[in-house]
Parts: sequence; structure tokens; C-alpha cells
Amino acid sequence: MTGSPLERLLVRLAEVSDLTKAATLLFWDQRVKMPPGGSEARAEALATVSRFAQERFIDDEVGRLLEELRGLEESSDYDSFEASLVRTTRRQYEKAARVAPELVGEMRRAAALGLAAWGPAREQSEFEQLRPQLETLLELRHQYVECFPQPEETYDVLLDDYEPLMKTAEVREVFAELKQELVPLIEEIRAGGDVDDSFLDAEFDPETQRRLALEILRAFGYSDDEWRLDETAHPFMTTPGAGDIRLTTNFRPNDLTALFATMHEFGHGVYEWGVDRSFARTPLHAGVSLAVHESQSRTWENLVGRSRGFWRWFYPRLQEEFSAQLGSVDEESFYRAANKVQPSLIRIDADEATYNLHIILRFELEQDLIEGRLGVADLPGAWNARMEEYLGVEVPDDARGVLQDMHWAGGSLGYFPTYALGNVISVQIWERALEDLGDLDERFERGSFGDLREWLHEHLYVLGAKFTPQETIERVTGSRIDAKPYLRYLRRKLAPQLA
Repeated sequence: MTGSPLERLLVRLAEVSDLTKAATLLFWDQRVKMPPGGSEARAEALATVSRFAQERFIDDEVGRLLEELRGLEESSDYDSFEASLVRTTRRQYEKAARVAPELVGEMRRAAALGLAAWGPAREQSEFEQLRPQLETLLELRHQYVECFPQPEETYDVLLDDYEPLMKTAEVREVFAELKQELVPLIEEIRAGGDVDDSFLDAEFDPETQRRLALEILRAFGYSDDEWRLDETAHPFMTTPGAGDIRLTTNFRPNDLTALFATMHEFGHGVYEWGVDRSFARTPLHAGVSLAVHESQSRTWENLVGRSRGFWRWFYPRLQEEFSAQLGSVDEESFYRAANKVQPSLIRIDADEATYNLHIILRFELEQDLIEGRLGVADLPGAWNARMEEYLGVEVPDDARGVLQDMHWAGGSLGYFPTYALGNVISVQIWERALEDLGDLDERFERGSFGDLREWLHEHLYVLGAKFTPQETIERVTGSRIDAKPYLRYLRRKLAPQLA
């Protein structure tokens, strides 16, 4: 291959990116379009493509090119594309080179089979149907951990896949602060009396919900030429390439929670959409971490989508379409219902305050699983016990308990903490945006969201993965991860519900 070392590296990284994106598209199709009978064939295809991507990336030639480029990295400005590309690729290469392509392929195969088993297990509320796959996935994760030097905590290795360079002890510290403040806050709110949300327990036509969701998305920045919205059992976002944003949601006939889930996935999508297009087909063309990613999904779902200004704009449309259900319900009553704090079974439907306890519960169970303190067979019982302890909720069945999320079935051990970390980061970024933009509620009341979107694009999205997660957060907010702004925000917003 001819060209400079940088040009040769870019060619190789583009090939790896193309293979990775092909696997992404196979995954999206499995969750959205594929008939169930294709599960085994799809698992093999995903294993093959993932193995090839790993082989191409950890090839010795990539290592040699990275060595040749040390001088360019050191002589270039830290913020430059060249320096950022080489140091980011080097870290990913040094980590990936420890893991055999065969293991990568096997983990991807097992994840695909686990997701195929998860759907029927959840529908029939039968954990035993999924247990063998979970045991295989856990064993493969142990093999993966063994590829790395002994960490301070085993969970550190898994966490690093989603939140690079962060340690379990750091997460635990943040979560301890959240738990210390949120448990009494939730109790205080519960003692303050009930918020009437009975009108939300009604029939809401899914097709009408979809039409309304698209109206919201288009006001946010969704366009038909680069985005699409589909339905699946568990909402997610993925992107098979620049200019191709795939959102999914789940419109249910007996509630309106899909509107919030759709806004959540838009937050993921707009982050990926906003990364500098010149980074395409390189490791820089992605969100920097899952916690920063979740900060954006939670921003658009909660800081925007549960704001008073948003509903002053959109409630008349919702009321118009569902006049039989909401015609007698005033805007203030709906706003309070949309922000009601009440411990519940399902994480993705949880309010802003109790949501974090759902995440802490999963974080603790994941550590118990990977450290061998908890067997897979005992997972439902441990889940149910902690739901009762943390949220005072009795779990009636596996479908609304341990089987509600698809993450473990897909092998994603280490992902869950990023949701609550994202909540924390979202308010840090939000406060900085308010400093620059002033009051956003007035804009939202007019259905104007472009100023916020463009501010986020300029200050965060365009950066992609040029810097470490912590560097990115500090560049945007001026500080490291700090739970205090988030806790202040919650107490201020939920004050009307306090005793």
C-alpha cells in the first residue's frame, strides 16, 4: 500500500469501520425487521463480521503505523485531528490487541443468540428460557476479563468498554452521593400527597402516537433524508454510517410513555448525527462514551421533554388528538402527571428521581455476577429483593422484573451505570447551556429547539471521540463529573411534590 503512514492508517481504519457498521446494520435488522427463524444464521453472520473487523484492526501493520506516527502525534497540536486520531486509535488498538478475534466473534454470536432468546422469555415471563444464554455470556465475559492485567476490581474491565478510563470505585462514589440524597427525597415526596395521573391510564391509539412523536422529532431536528423511526420490543438507537440515524421506539396502546422513549432515542441520535463528518470511518466518528451519550438522551427526554415550556407548546396538540382522554385535563395537571415521582417496576418508564435507584440496583447486581457472589440462577430472586429494598415495589413476574431490559441478554455487562452517570452529566451541560443561551423555556413554548441543538452541536457533538470522556466533560462544563447540580435540579423541580 502506498501513501504516507497517516494515509495508510486511515485506509485500514476505514475498512475496520465499514465492517463494524455492517455488523451494526445486521444488529438493527435483527431487532427491527428479521423474522425470528433467522436468529441462528444472523448470529453466525455477526460472529464472522465481528471477527474479521477485529482481525483487521489488531493486525501488526496497524501497530507499526501507530509507531511511525508517534512523531506526528507529538509535533501536532493536541486538539488537531492528527494528534487526536493517533492517540485515540492507539488506546483502542492496545486494548483490542489483547483479545483474540475468535473470542470477539464468539461473544458476538452468543449476544445475538441471547437477544433471540430474550424476546420469547420476556413474552412468556420465564427466566429459565434465558438462563443458559446468560450463563454462556457471563462465562465469555470472564474469558474477556482474563485477557487484561489484573484490575483493581474485575468490573473495571467491563466498565471501560462503555466509559473509558473510569473506575468502578469512582462510579460507586457518585452513586453513594445519589443514593444518600435521593432515598430521603423520594420518601419526602411520597409523604407530600399523591399527584393525580389516573387520566394517563387510558387507551391511546398507537398510530396517533407515532404521528405526534414524529411532529416532536421534526421540531427537534429529525429529517426524513437522514433519519428513520421504527418499532421494536426495547427502544434503542444505532447508526450504520454518517447520515444514517436509526431510532426505534415502542408505541403501546395503554399509555403515552413511548413519546418520552422516542425523545430519549432522539438524544442519542442527534449526538451521533452532530459528530464532525470529516471524522467518518475513523474511531473519532462516535460519541465519546456511553455516559456522555446518555447525558444527551436524558437531556432531550427529561430536561426538554418533561419541561413546562415543552408542554405549553405541545400539550394543545396532544389534547386535540386525544380529546376523549385529555379534553378535561388542564395543562398544569398533565405537566404534574408527566413529572410524578412514584416508585415503579419498569426502568424506562421511571420518573427522574426513582430512575437512578433502578440503575444502582443493576450496577450492584452486575458486580455480584462478575465477582461470583451471585449465580445466574439466583438473579431473579436477588433482583426482586433489591426492588423491594430500594423502591418498595413487589415484582409480580419476571417480565416486569429481571427480563425487562435486553442489555444482559445482549452481553452488555458494564453498560447500566452510564444511564445514571448520564443524568448527572446532563445537568452539568444544561447549566452551561443556560449560562450562554439564557432562558430556554420561552423558546420551548414557541416550539423552538434549534438554539439548544446548535449549542450542543457546537460545544459537544462536533467533538466526537477526539478527547477522553473526562476531557470532553471538562471542556464543555468546566468541571469533572459532579452530582450536586443534578441533585439541586431535582429538588428544585420536584419541590411542588414535597410535603
